[in-house]
This record gives sequence, C-alpha cells and structure tokens, in this order.
Amino acid sequence: MKKLAFALLLISGAVSAQDMNVIQGNFDFLKDQKEINIEFDYSNFTMMKEKKSEAQYVEEHKAELDKKAKGNGNIWQKKWVSAKEQIWTPKFLEIGNVVLSKAGKEVNFQEGLNTPYTLIVQTVWIYPGWDAGIMKQPAKVTTNLKFVETANKSKVLLEITSEDAPGDQWGNNFSNESRIGEGYAKTAKSLSKMILKKAYK
Repeated sequence: MKKLAFALLLISGAVSAQDMNVIQGNFDFLKDQKEINIEFDYSNFTMMKEKKSEAQYVEEHKAELDKKAKGNGNIWQKKWVSAKEQIWTPKFLEIGNVVLSKAGKEVNFQEGLNTPYTLIVQTVWIYPGWDAGIMKQPAKVTTNLKFVETANKSKVLLEITSEDAPGDQWGNNFSNESRIGEGYAKTAKSLSKMILKKAYK
C-alpha cells in the first residue's frame, strides 16, 4: 500500500510542467538595465479546473470551512486576501532577483520604481493544489508577463506567457496560499533564467 501511495505521489508531481512562451518582442532592451519597476495585477483571474472567478472560489471555500467549524471561513478569507502582498508578491521578487544576482547580473526588480521599463505580472489562472499528508498535488499558477514602457504602458516591448508553474515544497505544505506562493517563485525563477539566456547571450 505504501509503495502504491508513493507511486501516485510521483505521478502527481510528474504531470506538473511549466510552459513559457514568448508572444511578442525580444530581450535586447534588458541587457543594460540595472533596475526594472514591477507591478502585480491580481484583479481578474480564474481558479480551479472549472475556471471559477476568485469571488466564487472564496465564497465556496468559506462555506466549506464554516461547515467544519463556524468562523473558520472568515479567518481563512483574511489569510487569502493578505497572501497576495505577504506571500505571492514577495516570493516572486525574492527568487527572481536571487537567480539574477547569483549569475552576477546587476538587473533588479522592485515595486514602486521610476524606471524606463515596467514588468506587469498579470495573474491569469490559479489551481491551489492539495496536501493530504501521504499524497499531494502541487499548486499551478498561470501568468502573463508583460514588459512595457513605464511612461506609455500601451507600448509592449516583450510579452511572455507562463502556464502551469508548479508550486510545492519538500515535506508537507497544508497551506493553499503558501503552495500558490511557490508557483510564483517558480515563475520568477524561470523568467530570470530566460532573461539570462536571451538578454546576455
């Protein structure tokens, strides 16, 4: 039985694969940049295989938690709302910048900068995954990564889609918000590696 559970665990991890594609533009403008402004757009994404709105997902999950223990739904909702600023955004920034720094590149992504270029990270779709102890499935995060001119954000220099970035950690992780955060970390890691390969070739 343990062998079967372990095999299923391996399968659940194997089916998660991130797919990153350049939609338009090139990386040339990044080579000489030291700092790039970054904005996170969480305003209009869907969730789950059914592509529910965020509002629908929140209401349904709140109700599910309240059935188990009244009041737990509101407690979780506060965690969910704060996760965007306290987990998802910091994870993206931290890992993305670490990859670039370790490669010896000075370019750095930060919020609130007045720089020529801005990276807009638009969340498109989220699957929170699950962890039942011996078996689990990683989160998945799909984003649209758009580099624009800060002074004219309709001017797109580079657009990349990142689909199904897996979010998981070693050991157990029973927090949906934390697993999703790892999906943003994976997105940032893959983006930074792509920048290193394409902008500094």
